Amino acid sequence: MSQAKASRRARHERLPIDDAYLLATLRRLVDIPSPTGYTDPIVHFVGEELSRLGVPFELTRRGAIRADLAGKECSPDRALVAHLDTLGAMVKNLKSNGRLEIVPIGNWSSRFIEGARVTVLTDRQTRRGTVLPVKASGHTFGAGIDALPVAWGSVEVRVDESCHSAPDLEALGFHVGDTIAVDPAPEFCDNGYIVSRHLDDKAGVAILLAVARAIVASGVQPAVECHLLFTISEEVGSGASAILHGDIAEMVSIDNSIPAPGQASTERGVTIAMADSTGPFDWHLTHGLIDLCVEHRIPHARDVFPNYRCDAASAIESGCDIRTALICFGTDGSHGYERTHLSSLRNLADLIGLYLQTPRVIPRDRFKLGPLKDFPTQPDPETEESARPAPTPGPPRKSGGGGASDKK
Repeated sequence: MSQAKASRRARHERLPIDDAYLLATLRRLVDIPSPTGYTDPIVHFVGEELSRLGVPFELTRRGAIRADLAGKECSPDRALVAHLDTLGAMVKNLKSNGRLEIVPIGNWSSRFIEGARVTVLTDRQTRRGTVLPVKASGHTFGAGIDALPVAWGSVEVRVDESCHSAPDLEALGFHVGDTIAVDPAPEFCDNGYIVSRHLDDKAGVAILLAVARAIVASGVQPAVECHLLFTISEEVGSGASAILHGDIAEMVSIDNSIPAPGQASTERGVTIAMADSTGPFDWHLTHGLIDLCVEHRIPHARDVFPNYRCDAASAIESGCDIRTALICFGTDGSHGYERTHLSSLRNLADLIGLYLQTPRVIPRDRFKLGPLKDFPTQPDPETEESARPAPTPGPPRKSGGGGASDKK
């Protein structure tokens, strides 16, 4: 091993991530309703937790959070982003049968809300109910229950109140436009599996808080000043654009990956996205993260998400000249009743902690504009050479939480 590589590894040590804290924080996060448009309660929770950890932060007018981890260098800084908002629904109409017609908040299929217990957040108080097909009883409709199309018009909310008409609903305080939060129904298994709605992206938020706690506890100073961004409208597409300031060179989104047929994502390791529906992520930043996984033996996979959009998209579309990447925890059944594993969360936290200790991926990025000199290169197809040295794998990492192996 060269002296340069040896010294680089010495500077990059895994942070002391507390698995118990990570899981306890995730439990609390999933229990706080936060469909897009109704995120104030979870903003207060995350802000209070950042204050408890001693991490300074500021809020936008609507509640997106930018927390600050001081680094050895600054200007330009880097950012890590996760979103606080989740999928949900909204009351579209008060029906004549005393039930609620609903439409989605965020992009998801009505098949994943059938049978869910929900909280309707009215102006005056919360009300409970269940989402059912409009033909819910086999004893009444027979085979007709299987003929319903998968559509939001095929489901309705049966509220747990005595109401049989639209006036009954009005008298109880229901209105068009009431937000509906879907129960997470979490289960934390002894073998490390975590099953719940809204792991997208509350698991990402829990990871960032666990990393922040480890930074404070260890006294490790990031190589570059880093801003932890917690956004409130990713599920409807606006993402990180509102919380970025102009002095960011690198932004890494933390979100869920998609273990499914035709995808390469891993449910137990880190998935590094090469592209999503908005196009490829930055080549140099993405490969720098891959190199860290290789060097430190973090189980990982690469994947491409053609039906996926993350927080980084809005920043790029708003004209920010920043390098972006997307790193993910595995989430089987995304946008439904989701499942991940503690080892995936821990592997991702390890990668983030290592990334925080690295210098900027391209030193020239400290200049907004500059000459061709020192501009990076990608592999030349003519020479098959790259300016980037191949990473040297480190020692095998130890197995992760829940008594399960970290192997992919």
